Amino acid sequence: MGRISWSSRENLKTKQEFVRDQIHMEVKLGLQSYSLRKMSYEKAVEEIAGLGLRYVEAFSGHLPPEQASVPRSKALYEKYKVKLLSHGVNAMHNNKEELTALFDFAKAAGVQVLTADPDPESFSLLDELVDGYGIAVAIHNHGPTHRYGTIDSIVKAIQGHNELIGMCLDTGHLARSGEDITEAARKLGSRMHGLHLKDVDRDNKEVPFGTGRLDFSKMLLQLKQNGVLGRIPVILEVESNPDSPIPGIRESLGNVRTLLGGFRE
Repeated sequence: MGRISWSSRENLKTKQEFVRDQIHMEVKLGLQSYSLRKMSYEKAVEEIAGLGLRYVEAFSGHLPPEQASVPRSKALYEKYKVKLLSHGVNAMHNNKEELTALFDFAKAAGVQVLTADPDPESFSLLDELVDGYGIAVAIHNHGPTHRYGTIDSIVKAIQGHNELIGMCLDTGHLARSGEDITEAARKLGSRMHGLHLKDVDRDNKEVPFGTGRLDFSKMLLQLKQNGVLGRIPVILEVESNPDSPIPGIRESLGNVRTLLGGFRE
């Protein structure tokens, strides 16, 4: 196992206590179901419950964003008590019928945030939909070559649009783009609507959360200062080793919980 990215193991307890004392709130910590993509959706939700988590962000391969998925999602919640908090990443085209159906699904399923890759032409329509449904759209930065791969590309895209249109910060992808995750939190402010937690090493390869080069404590404190940390989905995502994902997820989740000071999610 690599080094803990918040300085050293010797300072971990001090850092943990500092972050806990500064945050003082419940965090909506969950897992991206893509981390368990080789499993059925029900098996993934069962595993998420077994990890002690109460929230999930589902991807379309597990839960297609359509009305037929709603009874299934609600039944799984009743069985495992894992809430569908967010869904994505969803392509969003400038098509009113298509987007209205997506928001109808989200409303019926209790989704609070749609993680998204919206076409630039769709923003005027999205302004109407987020206002009417009260559901946030969080633009996902998907790596260095993506159209929304940088902080400023997202800031520019959302300028002049509804406050419910903002960012889902993927920490690993942003680091791969050569940008700072705390700076993203600072620039987005209240327009940060979601978080995908990933860590990378100095070669930008994915590693278990807390063992790479990213300073998550500074980012979390900035989100707390912005007043969003207790509101937004905080979603762990582990893309490596899809055939046997649970050990890596457990390691990452343990480090997330240590950083959050043992908070009850």
